[in-house]
Amino acid sequence: MGDAPDQPFALVQGTPYLTLPLDLYIPPDALEVFLDAFEGPLDLLLYLIKRQNLDILDIPIAVITDQYIEYIDLMQGLKLELAAEYLVMAAMLAEIKSRMLLPRPESLTEEEEDPRAELIRRLMEYERFKQAALDLDALPRLERDLFAVHAQLPSGHLNRIPPPVDLRELLMALRGVLARADLFTSHRVEKESLSLRERMSMVLDRLRGGQFVNFTTLFDLTEGRAGVVVSFLAILELIRSATLELVQLEPFAPIHVRLREARAGSDPSDQEEE
Repeated sequence: MGDAPDQPFALVQGTPYLTLPLDLYIPPDALEVFLDAFEGPLDLLLYLIKRQNLDILDIPIAVITDQYIEYIDLMQGLKLELAAEYLVMAAMLAEIKSRMLLPRPESLTEEEEDPRAELIRRLMEYERFKQAALDLDALPRLERDLFAVHAQLPSGHLNRIPPPVDLRELLMALRGVLARADLFTSHRVEKESLSLRERMSMVLDRLRGGQFVNFTTLFDLTEGRAGVVVSFLAILELIRSATLELVQLEPFAPIHVRLREARAGSDPSDQEEE
């Protein structure tokens, strides 16, 4: 058989090569590695400053310059691609270092500007823009953090929304109840104690089953106008506290009442009170 590998080294126009050609020349710099650890010279400077917990307004320029030059030498030693802006920054650091090392003449009356001032300004501006970019990247992004959802209704689906119950409709229904309550008025005078909270409990007991109940059936006409008014106030208080809901299938139709905890989708016309 032989020691030929199972997989070919390469396929050239469909022809597999199981062994390397004897005259194949591979230059020493054929493999080149690109290092993207830093996005620019300012990013490298900012990293060196923060790594040593230095004050950006009082940079020890000699130490930072030496570390920056060491990083440049390392990149050149590894034969990594080195942008010209790194070399420009190295020259700028060397110039600032030399200006700070030179003695200042005592005859100068005006205070000379700090050679690090321009570098500090650029570093602070770069840091602000870098932090702003990080804050923007942290925001939710469509198709990365959020995904739009699309739903299509089936054919023939009719979404029927009952019209809202107007207060005038409710008052007209109350007027009809009051008119029927007048038929049961009695000349017998006695002291009655009507409690609003007690009447609210009575209404809740009537609706405890969760079914729709006709609005007019919640009133006891034998109690007269006072009893009807107390029952109406109890219903209004329960509606205000979002305990009850009113449903009217169409204008001028009967008004039905039910508890909000009842199951949705029921037809009030099919669930009359027994």
